Amino acid sequence: MPIPEAGYPRTAAHSPRVQVVETTESTNADVVAAVTADPAGWPHLSVLITDDQRAGRGRLDRSWTAPAGTALAVSVVVDATMIPPAQRGWIPLVAGAAMTRAVNHQLSGHGGTAELKWPNDVLVDGGKICGILAEVVPASTDTVVVGAGVNTRMSRADLPVSTATSFAAIGAECDDDRLLADFIDDLAKTLARVAHDDVDRVHREIEKLCATVGREVTVSLPDGSTLQGTAARLDAEGRLVVEAGTIETVVSAGDVVHVR
Repeated sequence: MPIPEAGYPRTAAHSPRVQVVETTESTNADVVAAVTADPAGWPHLSVLITDDQRAGRGRLDRSWTAPAGTALAVSVVVDATMIPPAQRGWIPLVAGAAMTRAVNHQLSGHGGTAELKWPNDVLVDGGKICGILAEVVPASTDTVVVGAGVNTRMSRADLPVSTATSFAAIGAECDDDRLLADFIDDLAKTLARVAHDDVDRVHREIEKLCATVGREVTVSLPDGSTLQGTAARLDAEGRLVVEAGTIETVVSAGDVVHVR
């Protein structure tokens, strides 16, 4: 599906700048470069959108590609100066929660259910429909770029792995403009709540939304080791606490597999 002629009016109601490009290598890389060159031109909640991203990246530098017109790639500028430094680790989780709720709005009446997988993947009935990558702008460490890739019109045959899904694969329609408007609105409101010291309640809401908490998990850690246990909770910094017998391990980064 080509970029809609009407643009993204709902999204524009929640963003000071909405830029749409026909194609790009990476929306995150573009926005990081743009913010570095012209920070005043890319204020809080500015957005870059495409439905043809050729060299997107996921966590741990994984590549993320999709046939043109089958997925939505969006990057949002977040002014982190309003977030206390101790709470900035929650920005990816806040983004994941915002997208989870936005996807659920799209699925209203369809029957599917979106859940958050730690730290910020969105699952629908166990399949990954969206991945999120948050990056600090090197030239401006108080600015974070949040990128999201949503599988919208990708056929089941085009899904990159068996654990992925899309709106089309489950027989659901996606209104791209409404999805992004809901995402940015929720992201903005939740970040504002964190900034205004509603931190504990936001943390509880995200933990409740996180399908990983309470599950038996296997975690592949960056050093190559593997951790198995129960995902007990999220700590005050948004890290995953895994219990294995009487031992608790705090995980700040890793690939999580839900065992059951």
